[in-house]
Formats: sequence, C-alpha cells, structure tokens
Amino acid sequence: MTTPTTTPVTPANRTPTKGDRFQSTDPADFPVPHGKNEDWRFTPLRRLRGLQNASAAPATRALVSVDTADQAGASYTELPMDDERVGKAGLPVDRPAAEAWVNCPVADYIHIDRDTVLTEPVTITVTGAGDEVTSYGTTVVDLGSFAEAVVVIRYQGNGVHSDNLEFLLGDGAKLTVVVWEDWGRTAVHLSNSHILVGRDATIRHTSAIFGGDVVRSLPHVRYAGPGGDAEMLGVYFADSGQYFEQRLLVDHSEPNCRSNVLYKGALQGEEGRHGTEARTVWIGDCLIRPDATGTDTYETNKNLVLTGGARADAIPNLEIQTGDIVGAGHAATVGRFDDEQMFYLMSRGIPDEVARRLIIRGFFSDVIRRVPVEQIRTSLEDVVEQELANTVL
Repeated sequence: MTTPTTTPVTPANRTPTKGDRFQSTDPADFPVPHGKNEDWRFTPLRRLRGLQNASAAPATRALVSVDTADQAGASYTELPMDDERVGKAGLPVDRPAAEAWVNCPVADYIHIDRDTVLTEPVTITVTGAGDEVTSYGTTVVDLGSFAEAVVVIRYQGNGVHSDNLEFLLGDGAKLTVVVWEDWGRTAVHLSNSHILVGRDATIRHTSAIFGGDVVRSLPHVRYAGPGGDAEMLGVYFADSGQYFEQRLLVDHSEPNCRSNVLYKGALQGEEGRHGTEARTVWIGDCLIRPDATGTDTYETNKNLVLTGGARADAIPNLEIQTGDIVGAGHAATVGRFDDEQMFYLMSRGIPDEVARRLIIRGFFSDVIRRVPVEQIRTSLEDVVEQELANTVL
C-alpha cells in the first residue's frame, strides 16, 4: 500500500487546509484546550475530568479484550508504541489523544492476512475502569491486500477514557467497522480515529453513540491510492444531560475516490433545570485536493429534536480545490416531527404516541439498514427500542 502525501505542517502553521492537521505524540506540542479554540468551542471542558489538561485521575491501561473467533488469518498481539506498525494511519491531532499515546505502554494490534475473508466478526471490547480511574488505549486494525473482515468495537462500563484508533486497508481490502459507544451513564470518552484506505479498498464505518456522559470522537479518512470508497454512517440518541460531539474529516487526495457520510441523531432533554439539556454537535469536513479528480462525495446529517431542553448543532463544510469531479454536496437539518407524517399516520387511526415512535424507528432505520451484518443491525435496533421505551413524547 502506498503512503499518501500531504503538505507538511509545523506547530507555527498548523492548518493551511482542513486536511493538513498538525499531528504529534507529545502533549506539550498542543495548547491546553479552552473555549476560544475553534476545535473545542462546543465541548463542555469542565466535564472532561482533566483529560484536556493532564489533571485527570491516575492513569491505567485500558481493559481491552479481543476475540478473533479463532479464525485462520486473523491474529492479535500487543505492540510497543514505538513499533513501526503503530501510527501508520495517523498520529494524535489533539492534546487528549497525545496524552493517551504517551500513557499507553502498548497498542492492541489486530492483523488480517492478505486474501483472507473472515466469516465471523472480530470483537474488541473496551471496559471502563471505574469513575475514579482514567484509562488510555491504542487500537490498530490492519487488513492486508484483498482481505475482508467485520470488526466491532464496543465500549462499556464507566470511567474516564481517551484513545487512538487506527484502521489500515491494503489495496482491494474490504472492512466493515462498527464503533458502539455503549458506556454507562457517567463515562467520559475522547477519541481520535484514523482511517487509511488503500487503492480500490472499501471501508464501511458505523458509529453508534447511546451511552456516556460526554463522548467526543474525531474520525479522519484519508486515501492511499485511487479508487477508494468510504461510507461513514452514524446513529446517536442523546438523553437529558448527555453531550455527544462528532467531528469528521474526509480528505480526498487521490483520483476517482468516493465517500458518503450519513449521520442521524435524536435528542430529548428537560427544560428549566441546569445540567439537564441534551446536546449534540456534528461537524463534517470534506476536503477535495487538486489531484483528487473524479471525486464523488456527499455528506448528510439529520437531527430529530423530541423535546424542549435539547439542542443540536450541525455544520457541514466542503473545501474543493479542483473542479474536475463527479459531484460534491452536503446537507444538514435540525427539526421536530414531520407534521405531514404525523397527520398521515393519525388519519389512519394510529394514536399520537404510537405514531411518534414509528417515525423515530423509521428515522434511524435509514442508517441501520445499511449495516451489512444482520446481527449488528438487530443489536442496534434493540438499542433504539430501549431508548424509545424511555422516551418522553
């Protein structure tokens, strides 16, 4: 797999384009986040429990278990952080991720051999170490050329956690990833994700956020050769007091590549009480560089506000440096129930509350049905049903 070229970025000149993010494994290279920083202006810094400024509780290695289902061609090992196989997809782009790097003694490394087609998912489970403990982790998923695999990463329990995720796809590889934030109610999680897509490789990445107090994720997609295809899907449901933030970047630097982004979220909070607002932030950046001719990309974010005391921010951005593309576009919406859908259902004798639940199910199913693994689709549908059982309509 070839290595993509990007414009070098120095600390003094960090972002000549959205794609040229400054990267470093040294926390001292990053300023302590504050509310005036563009990348942190939405984030509730006081609720991060010290992850942003090195004042977090004593650190420990994350509790990680990896199950490859004993499939031939799939292997798991721990690598020292200075191993050349760690950091190939990208390095930390903010201070909490750099703290995770220096405080993590080893990386969890999953390798799928060339030409291997796995028939069962590889499951990675990260368990919080408890409310008074900070944990750090690094996970690398590396697919050889023409390999095919499904990887499920599930976060559970409570604690304060920061990590770096890497997904490397060799030429012609096909990877389906589900990152499931199934945290307990008090968990805090900050994450950097780097996805490097080889020539004619395909990534199907689904983010599902339902648990946690504060969850902030930064997926970054790059292409290492022409013909790459990335589909980034997301579902999230924020209840009273929860804060979810997702900042995506798809960096098109190679010709004839495709990307499609579709994220959908629902929110319900409480009015009039401090700390009970449900809040989500979605920022989708797409960069098309001068050499990325033939690019075909679109990004969509839709948010359904179920109650008062809920706020969703949706900010799609396109930076296009060549006109020789197939297409590029974006859309974002924040709104309440569709009056026409409600009228249609209620005019056919369906009670108000039942009609609302049907609309929410249909809203999420547009994303969930695109997940190509039935077991995962069923699990996500079950989580939505659990959320609906506790929904105030």
